[in-house]
Amino acid sequence: MFHNLCRVSLATSALLVSIMAAPGAGQAQSTTKGSSGLPLPRFVSLKAEKVNLRIGPSTDYAVSWRYMKSGLPVEIIREYENWRQIRDADGTEGWVNQTLLTGERTALAAPWMRGNGENVYVMMRRDSNASAAVIAKLEPGVVLKLSECNGNWCQAETSGVTGWVSQNEIWGAYPGEAFK
Repeated sequence: MFHNLCRVSLATSALLVSIMAAPGAGQAQSTTKGSSGLPLPRFVSLKAEKVNLRIGPSTDYAVSWRYMKSGLPVEIIREYENWRQIRDADGTEGWVNQTLLTGERTALAAPWMRGNGENVYVMMRRDSNASAAVIAKLEPGVVLKLSECNGNWCQAETSGVTGWVSQNEIWGAYPGEAFK
């Protein structure tokens, strides 16, 4: 029955950073504005291949973590001059320079489901409804590029496959958030 489906794995998406949980997955988006004039919190993604996460907003502060993959979604939770305090899907927080971030929206397929056993997938569907045909099975943690969300579903692409995923099964868009 599913012989024509794509199965997208972590290896396919080349996810190099282990992401185990999703703190903030159920958070509502705030209307607070940062010093940039943009809303806080908000989702963005890593622009650079290598990004140092620092314990404070300056290169004088120690590096606490290094991300090794561009395109990973992060949540900006605070701003200070040209520095952004971010949180990733496993709850790790720190500071990065704004030049290492991009407004391009990406998401992770249900990172909180990792380790829940074999055959746990997020279904990518042909259209934005639960009865639409499944076109890909996504392993938890797969990186998706988001093109739009309507508050319930997000149009996403990974490994050359484009379809719709339920907004409550990704980390990278707030519940009810809509954008194009």
